[in-house]
Amino acid sequence: MIRRILILLLLVQAGAVLALAGIAARYTQLAPLPAIICSAALLLLVRLAITAHNFGLSWRARSATPAAHQLAPGGRLRLFLREFRASMLTSSWSMLRPVGLQLHAKPRGLPVLLIHGYGCNGGYWRPLSARLRAAGISHYAIDLEPPTAGIDDYVPQVQAASELLRAASGVDRIVIVAHSMGGLVARAWLRRHGDAQLARLITLGTPHHGTALAQLGIGRNARQMRRDDAWLPALSAAEPAARRAAISSLFSHHDNIVAPQESCRLPGARNVEFAGIGHVELGRAEPVLDAVMAEIKAVSAQQSAIDLNHELR
Repeated sequence: MIRRILILLLLVQAGAVLALAGIAARYTQLAPLPAIICSAALLLLVRLAITAHNFGLSWRARSATPAAHQLAPGGRLRLFLREFRASMLTSSWSMLRPVGLQLHAKPRGLPVLLIHGYGCNGGYWRPLSARLRAAGISHYAIDLEPPTAGIDDYVPQVQAASELLRAASGVDRIVIVAHSMGGLVARAWLRRHGDAQLARLITLGTPHHGTALAQLGIGRNARQMRRDDAWLPALSAAEPAARRAAISSLFSHHDNIVAPQESCRLPGARNVEFAGIGHVELGRAEPVLDAVMAEIKAVSAQQSAIDLNHELR
């Protein structure tokens, strides 16, 4: 559904660019090609304004940034431009090409289930999928449907994907990598189905304690991510300490969607902090992808050692 919506939006934007170019060519001295270029530039400025608006909202609701992660003016500009680039690439290219199921005949390591965030689809994971394919790791980037459902409503989809991956790979456990709301979906799945299927949950920019910007979202899932909603405290209250120990929360102190940014910090989990990375860019930033791959390989090696020990007994 998200892919169809994006295609419609791109067509509307293309139509708007052509219409504005036609108006400009008619009432100015611009030739058709320069008129189209100017109209496209205007569209980019609108997209820039949306990104700037998100940064402004997150700035007002921000948590204190540790001294070690403070950015100079040049760093803040790079943060903004990289997040804008990531948003454009994700919404206008990657999400038009969902990843789906990627199985390897001779997989190396545990299979990985990829869960996207609010307003996205499995195409968000294209940069990580390329790394997983190169490493010979089977993975499945699911599309959560419908986009505005309650977070618990996605649990059956996660369970079906887990069963498929485990059966295809011949293993008992999977690794989950989840972005933003996807981390809450994974935790809701654990609440319903327990920990036996999970080797590790790695969340990227997940608002474990809500985000102020959820006020702008539509749908039950957006309401559940509000700071004052009862759903998030109920989810936390249901989690034993051992489950938190199997979670790694990777987040940026400059997230422009999750604010306060410390909302990504999950007590009892392994919290990994980054700086100078925006919310969408978390799924393609090299330092974050390096950390994710290292965690996947480490837990796969640990599981292999456990399996070997059981075989020798």
